[in-house]
Amino acid sequence: AGSLMTTKHSQPQSTFAKSLTSTSTNTPYFKVPESTEIPPYVTKCPSNGLCSRLPPDCMTCNTNYSCIYGKPSTFDCKVKPHVHCVDENNHEQENFTINMTCQFCWQLPTADYVCTNSTSCMTISCPRQRYNATCTVRDHIHCLGNRVFPKMHYCNWTGGYKWSTALALSITLGGFGADRFYLGQWREGLGKLFSFGGLGIWTLIDVLLIGVGYVGPADGSLYI
Repeated sequence: AGSLMTTKHSQPQSTFAKSLTSTSTNTPYFKVPESTEIPPYVTKCPSNGLCSRLPPDCMTCNTNYSCIYGKPSTFDCKVKPHVHCVDENNHEQENFTINMTCQFCWQLPTADYVCTNSTSCMTISCPRQRYNATCTVRDHIHCLGNRVFPKMHYCNWTGGYKWSTALALSITLGGFGADRFYLGQWREGLGKLFSFGGLGIWTLIDVLLIGVGYVGPADGSLYI
């Protein structure tokens, strides 16, 4: 009887084991599309173009530790998976060399990378305020190190306020506080409105302060 009970219980277990086995053998079948999925960087890589003209995201290069800073140097590179390129004779190749200046990405000129802007720091202050920006090297520029790096920048954003408009309002309607209202300085605007421009004295002072750029937008941005 004991053997019969074992036999009866062994059948469902073997069936369950078979179902697990069939499921596990089918698992790689569903994972195949993931392994053959084209990486996002391939969209930046022209097909069958010159390997030496590929963007940096399409290749992996070995660091040339013997290069002299600021001088042109040769680097050994290899294309990344799914990237196809050719040499000058139109022959497909994977390993090639490129020439670039020996310098790190954060040492590039400002025209060679793009940085984020901050809208939460004062552009007009003493000392001049700075903010932490995240910079990304442009696609066609080759350099050493990380292509995304932090850098300190001066606050230089604008909220869309025009200096000419503020000055014109200060000259024509400054006695009613129109210039201060335009710049977003509501308290000062109300003060000028109810004091008739400080009996004209405040109005003249604001014309000079706005004219030289000392008084700016309330949000701390620069004039256009």
